[in-house]
Amino acid sequence: MVHSPYQTKKATASGWIGSALEYYDFFIYATAASLVFPQLFFPSGDPAVAIAASLATYGVGYIARPVGAFFLGHWGDTHGRKNVLLLCMFLMGFSTMAVGLLPTYRQVGWLAPALLVTLRLIQGFAVAGEISGASSMILEHAPFGRRGFYASFSLQGVQAGQIFAAAVFLPLARYLSDEAFNSWGWRVPFLLSFIVIIAGYIVRREVAETPAFAEEANLQRVPRAPIIEAFKYSWQDMLRVVCMALMNVIPVVTSVFAAAYAVQPGYGIGFHKDVYLWIPVLGNVAAVFVIPFVGNLSDRIGRKPPLIVGALLCGLLSYAYLYAISIRNVPLTIVLSLLMWGVVYQGYNAVFPSFYPELFRTRIRVTAMAIAQNLGTTITALLPVLFATVAPPGSTHVPLIVGSITFGVTAVAAIAAWTATETYRTRLKDLGDPNAHPVAKPEYNRLRAALNGGDVGGAATDC
Repeated sequence: MVHSPYQTKKATASGWIGSALEYYDFFIYATAASLVFPQLFFPSGDPAVAIAASLATYGVGYIARPVGAFFLGHWGDTHGRKNVLLLCMFLMGFSTMAVGLLPTYRQVGWLAPALLVTLRLIQGFAVAGEISGASSMILEHAPFGRRGFYASFSLQGVQAGQIFAAAVFLPLARYLSDEAFNSWGWRVPFLLSFIVIIAGYIVRREVAETPAFAEEANLQRVPRAPIIEAFKYSWQDMLRVVCMALMNVIPVVTSVFAAAYAVQPGYGIGFHKDVYLWIPVLGNVAAVFVIPFVGNLSDRIGRKPPLIVGALLCGLLSYAYLYAISIRNVPLTIVLSLLMWGVVYQGYNAVFPSFYPELFRTRIRVTAMAIAQNLGTTITALLPVLFATVAPPGSTHVPLIVGSITFGVTAVAAIAAWTATETYRTRLKDLGDPNAHPVAKPEYNRLRAALNGGDVGGAATDC
């Protein structure tokens, strides 16, 4: 398989821009769920109930992700990486715009949270195929030995999307009164999603399909049921990915629960909205710079070391981060956020876009990664409700309780990574077992010989 440097850069740029735009949509909801939705979409009699209910709607988006992963993963492996990314973008853009048009609880009662949950389900369904599709597209365009570096840009785009999400809220929270912000200001970031639809379509329509998928199609090896093959032949690696994806607990703690902990009156911390909004912005700015460095490092030392070290250190730092919030120390909170989320977490965040797809064959790659990753992130998305339940407003042990749960989860992710196969020098993974797939034995032997002989005649695949 021949890799064009031009196509590699083009695919990387499209993956970055598409991920940034789509995750802008996803994370403006997370910001609003922490800052204003408890007051707008739920009864205000009990602050603890309103906070838990609002954070639950955030988690609902993750509940829809496994369902979206089954459908969108299948679409990506049978119709191509490009097509599934366009579909994800349109679903996400239109559902996000609709949130900005919703009536509040005071206007229509329980219909308001019902509509909010419905749109969040569509968001979750749509985002389920984004990272697996974008990561696979970049990886399959990238040359051998540089896959970690190029694939990391899909996650750099995700971090940039989070920066855009918080940055849009910052001037609104800073310059609008609380009454204006709660009445109409929060709607502006959602309505701006029409830009996402236009810009995303322009970028992604120009991207060529990946060489790896094109080769599968040319050899008539596109599977009819990639889901069945994924569970039959790769269930162990899928289980590992589920466990490693639990690392999503770190952004959940940092940007969702900690935001509610710091801002909501029920907890009594008293961080101002515009002050706390800077914490994820600064953390993600640091991540944008760190991610390519760690991705490049994983091409040299392997995928597993940065992931394992990053997971364990993040778990330990979560204690300190939550403690800094509890003592109302804004500078210390910002510093620890930069260290935990902006730097250390990238040991996982920059590596998984190459590590996960490398664990699976081309013919089932998007399906296996999408299902496994989204199952893991769905579990972590339910944690804010658990945190708010076991460490409710008025609790004096929030950092210890939430920090301990967080560290336990990151330890599970580290163990799963330790048991996985190292992939950064793997070149035969896509060929798989010739007896398990409809690949002719002579073709398998020819490709294997080409790989062992150094890409003879351009026949070898290194994706």
